Amino acid sequence: MEKLRKHIEEIIPITNEEFESIKPFFTIRKVLKNQYLIQQGDEAKYEYIIMSGIFRVFYLDEDGKEHIVQFATENWWMSDYIAYFNQKQANMYVVCMQPGEVLCLTLDGREKLSDTLHKMEHFFRIKLTKGFIALQQRVISLLSNNPQQRYEEFADLYPNLMQKIPKKYIAEYLGISRETLSRLYSNNK
Repeated sequence: MEKLRKHIEEIIPITNEEFESIKPFFTIRKVLKNQYLIQQGDEAKYEYIIMSGIFRVFYLDEDGKEHIVQFATENWWMSDYIAYFNQKQANMYVVCMQPGEVLCLTLDGREKLSDTLHKMEHFFRIKLTKGFIALQQRVISLLSNNPQQRYEEFADLYPNLMQKIPKKYIAEYLGISRETLSRLYSNNK
């Protein structure tokens, strides 16, 4: 739980008493490689903050083709947010790519925490804003950048993930073929 405190304090200061009141809202869950936290059709009960591991958030189109929406690693938040915030069935999948540990937060818990500790409402707003900005930047990149530019941007933003995520998933995330990624990777060594 100390990782959670450190993560919160990157945005807002909290006292020991405040942190003790925050802790009960989160549950710890260990996750194995290839284990799903959310699958299409599930109730998206939780938003997750990653304490360790690497996760992939994706959806499957009608043809069964996987489309990666997000990779997530330590201190990142993830869920099927459409389902989570609307309390609907999930359309996304969240799968563990590298064994890890997450903290789980229900929507009800998030709302109660925000109501009882205004600082946490501020924290959640900042996290949501940063996530929205990152998502818009990703969409703009996919729409306007060529494969070389998308590759360089990903490598610059997430150098540690380049070594930890299989290349087929990076290619999928970037919207390019595995062969194109191999060529770009070789050209940038």
